[in-house]
Amino acid sequence: MNTSLTKKEIAIIGGGAGGFFTAINAAENNPNLSITLFEKSNQVLGKVKVSGGGRCNVTHACFEPKELVKFYPRGQKELLGPFHTFMTGDTMEWFEKRGVSLKIEEDNRVFPISDSSQTIIDCFLHEVNRLNIKIIKQSGISDLMPLEDGRWEVTIGTDTLLFDAVVIASGGNAKDIFGILEKLGYNITPLVPSLFTFNIKDPRIENLAGLSVDRAAVKINGTKLLEIGPLLITHWGMSGPAILKLSAVGAQHLSQIQYQFGITVDFCFDSDEDDIREQFVNYRQEHPKKSVINTPLASIPKRLWQQLCNFSGINATLIWAELPQKAQNKLVETIKRAQFTVNGKSTNKEEFVTCGGVDLKQINFQDFSSKLHPNLYFVGEVLNIDALTGGFNFQAAWTGGYCVGKAL
Repeated sequence: MNTSLTKKEIAIIGGGAGGFFTAINAAENNPNLSITLFEKSNQVLGKVKVSGGGRCNVTHACFEPKELVKFYPRGQKELLGPFHTFMTGDTMEWFEKRGVSLKIEEDNRVFPISDSSQTIIDCFLHEVNRLNIKIIKQSGISDLMPLEDGRWEVTIGTDTLLFDAVVIASGGNAKDIFGILEKLGYNITPLVPSLFTFNIKDPRIENLAGLSVDRAAVKINGTKLLEIGPLLITHWGMSGPAILKLSAVGAQHLSQIQYQFGITVDFCFDSDEDDIREQFVNYRQEHPKKSVINTPLASIPKRLWQQLCNFSGINATLIWAELPQKAQNKLVETIKRAQFTVNGKSTNKEEFVTCGGVDLKQINFQDFSSKLHPNLYFVGEVLNIDALTGGFNFQAAWTGGYCVGKAL
């Protein structure tokens, strides 16, 4: 028998974005593979379906690897090499070649022109069907056993199956998989939420839901964690890019302190304290009889300004010509170093990202293979890699899936 014609059996654990992308790329790179994709639930591509509010934010229009990695609080160093192999532009080309037209929106997020995640799902299902990749649903694995010849025994229910290689693409919430991997010697960083808003009750932001500040700086007190960017006031407290990035970068620390902490907010980051005081002088000279509360600084929305003035003891009748030094000092402090108490978190509904997973030091990022066992690969959020909102988490899955598909 000519063994070179014997099909290699490949098991892919997880029927999500990373699993499908790996399976399709592996089958296209090597027709001599028999690929079976196992999904624990009765539905594949569930996260793809709800991503981006049901539109599927497939990637982000950032085309420089060194810039792209900055959006990954965990995995930044490890992804730089792989991004030189398969990048955001490659993702767009991959989908376009398969009949999925994409568009770049103003914020650089990339969506199918159809504005429907079903377009992406249909593309994957068509490719899997075309390439004869088997999908078996409601099949969670209960054990993985490496054999001396490099093959793997995979136990599903009461069945034990033999595979030449195994790809773990089970997502970031597969606790049973992490238990199996720990028994095999893998270090698992505990899973915690990575993108969330800060719950804050404070009179300064009451009834201001939907209002945003273009450039704020937010620092978690007692740490070096600080982020700059748009700040959004919500019914729950604070959100927006500055808060979401801070929640991602500080995910492990904030979990350890049970989401109870203080923050310092600079509502006017692009103006230092001297600039603000100079603007106060100009207002006194140019608008001496105007009420302070109705003459906001340009970078601060009027309703927020009014509540910051109230907090600083400035009433509605006080005019610029009569603003005392003590009230000025309090207002500057309230603008530049506002203290807020965070009491809990609210999950960002569009993105349900966790940080944590398989220790990146145990992975060879040339092909996303295990350093501990031959013929074992990892793709997607099962790894301790996560990103900010905007298509970046999917891009990490596409890049990993492409590299593993090529390796297989």
